Amino acid sequence: MQDPATSSATSRPVQAHRQSWVKKLGPGLITGAADDDPSGIATYSQAGAQFGPNMLWTVFLTYPLMVGIQIISAKIGRVSGHGLASNMRLHYPAWLLYLVVGLLLVANTINIAADVSAMGESLSLLTGGPAQPYAAGLGIISLLLQMFIPYSRYVRLLKWLTLGLLAYVATVFVVEVPWAQAVEHTLLPHLSWTPEYLTTVVAVFGTTISPYLFFWQASEEVEELRAKPTSRPLNEAPEQARSNFRRIRLDTIIGMGFSNLVAFFIILTAAVTLHVHGVTDIQTSAQAAAALEPIAGHFAFLLFSAGIIGTGLLAVPVLAGSAAYAMAGAFNWKNGLEYAPGAARKFYAIIAVATLGGIGLCFTPIDPIKALYWSAVINGVISVPIMVVMMLMASRREIMGQFVIGPRLRIAGWLATGMMGAAVLAMFWAQLR
Repeated sequence: MQDPATSSATSRPVQAHRQSWVKKLGPGLITGAADDDPSGIATYSQAGAQFGPNMLWTVFLTYPLMVGIQIISAKIGRVSGHGLASNMRLHYPAWLLYLVVGLLLVANTINIAADVSAMGESLSLLTGGPAQPYAAGLGIISLLLQMFIPYSRYVRLLKWLTLGLLAYVATVFVVEVPWAQAVEHTLLPHLSWTPEYLTTVVAVFGTTISPYLFFWQASEEVEELRAKPTSRPLNEAPEQARSNFRRIRLDTIIGMGFSNLVAFFIILTAAVTLHVHGVTDIQTSAQAAAALEPIAGHFAFLLFSAGIIGTGLLAVPVLAGSAAYAMAGAFNWKNGLEYAPGAARKFYAIIAVATLGGIGLCFTPIDPIKALYWSAVINGVISVPIMVVMMLMASRREIMGQFVIGPRLRIAGWLATGMMGAAVLAMFWAQLR
């Protein structure tokens, strides 16, 4: 039931002023934390294991670009009252929309498969027993929570799950770290132009800036609108813009900062443990946890493994939900996690298809590592046109009205788009050499 303090527009600024900054965190924090999913942990672990501290600069570089592009996606959702796919349906060619949304669904389903597989393997390492039943059970739990808990309550659970990422911050402090060397390689990287190095750089960029994050954060801003009866799209209620833009900026800066800090610590942990001891080939996050134990000790292993399960429970609903938001927006279906499954059947059907499809892939002969590679390729390729369309959306008065993005966000967004475009070209160049 809505708090009486929010019953009038005049009381909202007072209430907003009294809210703690923690309560204001939501879409940005969850989006950032979901970026460090088990497949992302595997990518960061491989980067640190293979190249040591020479990959730390990547997350330092991507942070401001990631903040910029995610703020843009959030503003599109809050200002227009529509997610990215709905805006694409209303303003762009149908063929582009269907191509992007179809590829996103495929890539997210493969990513879910890799994530639930890693969760199952990690639980198997911790408790014993076969990994596949664990993977299926954790995937189904995630699906049921998403389907039967309303958004206003479910978002609180997702916030708590972000604490699982603190395991990777804690891991760094139970191993010996040459901090001076780490800072040096972060600020003055020793670059290489080998195909292996370039491919890993592309993998880190692609893991950090992913299309599903754009769709999720824009759609969660729309969910936030629906959850508060006095809130309206900013195009209709410009007086609400100042407080909402301030919240979006704080939420996204902290959420992406949290995401990149965790990525930094994962790369650093792998660099000072696995790389130093000659372990340079890590294929999965669970393998990284297992390799860590004889080098860094049982406590580090426990922290790393538990973090994989916690981040997986956070990331799987974001992956499935972003695919469902995209499909629903493309076909103008009723959508939203605040609805009961019976009230938005097609939306929840996509969540079920993506999650169960990902679980099903764990029981096939398909190599999850190769599947994840192709998922990363798809994500990298489709991120560029999506980011171009987002930048065009954010500059169109038909969509943003008086709230078209300013010069700073425009520069940050186009820099991020250009970097991803260069990364995709470098990936193909490295593979063709």
